[in-house]
Parts: sequence; C-alpha cells; structure tokens
Amino acid sequence: MERPGRSREDSGGQAGVDQHHPRHQGRIGLHAMNRRPHSISAELVDEISGRLAANRQVRYRLHRDGCVHIDRQLPFLCVYRQPADREDNGTASLMLGQAAYLKTSSDPDLQADISALIYSIVKTQSAAFGGFLLIELWAGEEREDAGRHPVRPAFHLHAPRQGAPGKTLDALEGALLGIRLRKQRAEVRISYQDDCFAPGLAPLLTHQEAARLECVTLGLEIRPVYRDPVTGEVLPFALNIMRRKVTLALKKAFYSFSHHSTRYRPRHYHELGRRAMTRAVWDTDQRLAEISERFDLLLHVTPVNVGEAWSAFEQSGYSRMPEFHYRPRSADPALLKRALYQTPLEKIEDPTLAAFFTAKRDELDRQITLLNDRNTPRFLHGSIQLFGDIDAALLDAAKKLMARPPGRGPCGKDEILDAGRFAQRAREEMAYYRERDPSLAARVEVRADVSGLMVSHGNFLIGADAGVSRARLDAAISHEIGTHVLTYHNGRKQRLKQLYAGMAGYEELQEGLAVLAEYLVGGLDIPRMQILAGRVIAVHGIMSGADFIETFRLLHHDYGFKPYTAFTIAMRVCRGGGYTKDMIYLRGLMNLLDHLGEHDEPDILFSGKIALEQLPLLRELQWRKVVQPAALMPRYLSDNNVRQRLSKLKSEPSLEHMMGNL
Repeated sequence: MERPGRSREDSGGQAGVDQHHPRHQGRIGLHAMNRRPHSISAELVDEISGRLAANRQVRYRLHRDGCVHIDRQLPFLCVYRQPADREDNGTASLMLGQAAYLKTSSDPDLQADISALIYSIVKTQSAAFGGFLLIELWAGEEREDAGRHPVRPAFHLHAPRQGAPGKTLDALEGALLGIRLRKQRAEVRISYQDDCFAPGLAPLLTHQEAARLECVTLGLEIRPVYRDPVTGEVLPFALNIMRRKVTLALKKAFYSFSHHSTRYRPRHYHELGRRAMTRAVWDTDQRLAEISERFDLLLHVTPVNVGEAWSAFEQSGYSRMPEFHYRPRSADPALLKRALYQTPLEKIEDPTLAAFFTAKRDELDRQITLLNDRNTPRFLHGSIQLFGDIDAALLDAAKKLMARPPGRGPCGKDEILDAGRFAQRAREEMAYYRERDPSLAARVEVRADVSGLMVSHGNFLIGADAGVSRARLDAAISHEIGTHVLTYHNGRKQRLKQLYAGMAGYEELQEGLAVLAEYLVGGLDIPRMQILAGRVIAVHGIMSGADFIETFRLLHHDYGFKPYTAFTIAMRVCRGGGYTKDMIYLRGLMNLLDHLGEHDEPDILFSGKIALEQLPLLRELQWRKVVQPAALMPRYLSDNNVRQRLSKLKSEPSLEHMMGNL
C-alpha cells in the first residue's frame, strides 16, 4: 500500500519558461498577463493579432477590470460587456472558463476601440479556420417572484435572420435545456433578429464586417438566477453550478460550429477547452500539495507500540484493552486550516479545475480535523465523513466471502523470502521500469523503522523483519511497485501536483487496482480476500458501537481469524478512535470491477493518483492536454496470461467470478 509523498501500509510554452518541463507546458507567461492594465491601443491590437497569427497564447489585463484571454488559435470568441450604470454580479464568470473570451466595459467611449480589437481577432482567427463564431453574453431581467421559488433558469438565444447556424443553435439549445438548478429544468427560447448584441449597446461588428470575415454572431441572454434579485448578492452554490453547465453548453456549440461551419474538426468538444494554466491554478496546486505534505494522517493515527501492545493483550488472555501509543503530532491543525483556506480557489476561472481543487481542499479539511480529533469520540464521526458509510451490498459481499472455505494453500511448506532477498527482487523490478523510463527515481530500502511493506514519497520501503512467501512474491511486487510506485511516478510526470499528491478520494481506486493486480498475477487467494472482508466487518462493528475487545472477539470467535490476525485487524480499525479507512480495499475492488465492465481505458487509471468518481473530469483534462497519458504501465499487463485473465474478468466483472478462479 502507498501514500504519495507519505507513508502507506499494507500489501499484502512561453518565452522564459522551460516548455519541456511538464508543469510549464501551456503556462501563461508573465509577459502575457501584465499586472498593469492596458488601454486598447493600435499597438496592443497589432500585438495580439501577431501572437494569434503565430498560434501563441494571449492574455492581457484591460482597463475597467477587463481581460482578453485566447488560449490558442480557435474559431470562436465569447464577449461580455460590463454595464457602466449598474452592478452585474456573477455574469462575467459564466464565460471565464472558455479558451477564448473578452471581458470589457460597455462604456460608450470605449466601443470603437473594442470593435477594432474584436475585428482584428476575428480577421486573424477566421483566416485560419474559414469561419468564426462570436457570442456575446449578458444578464436578462431580474425576477422577483415570491410565489414561484426556486426561479427556473432561462436562456434567450438571439440569432441572425439571415445565415443563422442551425446545427449550432440546435446543439446550444439542447445543451442549455439539460441544465437543472434547484430541481428546476431550464427553459430556452430563440429569437431571429437583425442585431444579436446586448440591448442598448453598439454592435461588436457591423453586418458588413461580419459577412466579410465569415463571422456568425449570436447573443445569449441569461436569467440571473445565480444572485439574489433584491440585494444583487451572488449565490455561490448556484453560480458554481451555472458556471459549469453554461461552460459545457458553450463548448458543445463551438464543437458543432467547428464541424459545420469551419475547416476545424476537433474530435471532442472538450478539445476546445482551456490548455493554458493561469497563475491562480499553479498557486492553488502548489499550496494544496504543500499542505498535504505537512502532515501524515496515517502515521499520526497508527500506534508505534503494536508489538508491545500485542504481547500485553495476549498475556491478559485477550481480555484487557490494549494501550496504544502514538507519535506526537508534528503540525498544528489550526495553522494548517488557516493555510488551507488561504488558497486562491476563488481566482480560478476554469470551473473544471475549480471543482478539481475544491474537492481536494474539502478532503484536506476533513483530514486535518481528524488529526485534531485523534483519540476523541469525534474521530470516528470524522472518519465516516471522510471515507463514507458501509452500504448493504458491501457488507453482504464481506459476509459471503467469510462464509467461503479457506481453500487450498501451496503444497508443502512455502518458502519465505527475508527482507534482503525480497528487496533484491524489487530492485530488479525497478530496473525493468527504469529501462523504459530513466527518469524513474524510486528506490527500494530495507528499514528497521518500518513494519511490513509500504511506499512513501514514491520509494518502496521494506521492514527489516518483513518476510514474503514465494507464492505471494509477484502479488506483492505488482501491488506495491506495479500500482503504488508507478502511479506516483506517472503523477510526477503530470503538470498538476495533485496527480501525485493524490486527488480527493484517490485511495479507494488505488487499493482496488492493487488488489486487482494481485489477482491478475495469480497471487490472490481466499485467505487474503477474507482479511479484506474481515476489515469491512470490523469497521461495521465499530460503526455500530463495538469497542476493541468486542471487535477482536467478533473476528476471532465468530469469524475464525487467528488471534494475532484478529488483533491486527481490530487495531487497524480502532486506532485513533475509530479509523474506517480499511473498508475501502474491498469497496474499491468492487467499484473497480463495476467500472471495468463498462469501460476499456486502463491507461487513464494509471495516469496518477486519481479517483473513479473524478474520471469524467480527468477525461476532460486529457482532451484538453492538461493531463497526459501514463508514462509507465504495469509490467504484468504485457503478459498474455494476464491479459486473457483481465479480458475474462471484464466479460464477467464480479467478485463471484474472481473467487471462482482462485
């Protein structure tokens, strides 16, 4: 088992930026987003046009809190003009997740300059693609209807009378109709008119200019359901939902327009998303990774005197509650939380990445709370918040596994490899991967201060007194190196640090992959699966109020575990005050099997420390070239027997199928 950057247990381009470094690819250079706001001068227009013609990123601050951001050559631009006479909270953020946008002012004195800038952008981009789509967004009227709450989201599409892009309008309308907010489905209407710009404002382009540049203009009027109609105060949860949904709907419209009205043929609408990362993204990624590295929850809730506690427990006839000692806490939870909530999440324009980091911040918040609540009654409740509950299907699967006969073990006495011999085999495995990627920096270390097997900071640590049976040699190697070391290394190769530090909820998939690896190489047996099942049963017991002695007796007397095994499982689930993490091994395997039955994408599962529930987000980031394919894939997947076994499992992805082949 492995914890990126920490210890884990159980095995059973821009100028001035190194574009070859994965964390700098697609990063906005400082010169491209100057801190000094720019007026829209002829020089600035020419500079932007030149950068676009060279397919370079554009990001400039403009006067009146404006900004122009264009990721690369793209056949579209979103425009928002802030009303000069009133507040319009939240509306601009609905388009800031796009790869090409202009946020500016509606001040009449600026409109000529704004039109000149837009004309130059459209001319350059349209020449590259043979067509261009210009969409302006604005907020519709506030709706104060006390008798009809919640207010339904509504959109009004303004399309030209002549040359309206029918396929694009269909795609945008369909995507907007799929938006739901507060259980209210959106309503959409379309009007065909001469002008498709915000009411009362000058056209962004004249009809003649648009026709000459092969540019189609659309207007999108949005009911401001994301703010209070009386005070104008933003409703953050509603705004976040609308940001994600509107961003996605616009991408689908741009995808349709590209295929039907330009020479550009993106393979997926996510390809049209942002690739360049802003400073706020890197700052957030860096700070969350640093906070994650400043404490190790697993180490802080794991006793340091397990051997002595077992001896005393055994001598008492298994009747006296063991006394566990813990490491001193090396971090102040209050200071950690202060740092956590100083991360600039609110500055991230991209709603996908904002959701990515928000989930990690929430997980770290709960982990820090657990660190603070160690050995208190609150710890168990916090652990359940972090890892979830045990549902009926998981508990039923665990009980069925415990009802199985143990099965046959190896004939005769199985050879046990000591730590030194096992380490040699592990180094051979590392050498195999290093031949394929010399940048693999992982080490194998035999350590006296480690119990069993674990991976920490991507290194494989072997306890000096650890022993591994020859029958489980390949299983242990595939679990620790083929899963935990590789995903850490692959995450290190990514631009986002969270892919090696660990996405929110990543541990469940990690352990599911690790146990699956044991099965695929033929090293998983029924006793091993029954240990995983016993952990689920033990966690269910402490959730129901059982203490250590009751948990031990449940495992030993009711389910037949040997005393030391029952003690170890009970210690693991009772440590710290009730640590429910041990149920995720079996749950992770079951959820992974469900996933394998529906998807065939092993590469993305090894691209870093990821979570199954965040795979849609990861797929989007892959299309946007923010996340790269896995640098290394497990060695065992190149074995014909393993591939055949995996293929059979995909056709019947169930624990019953696995157990029938042990």
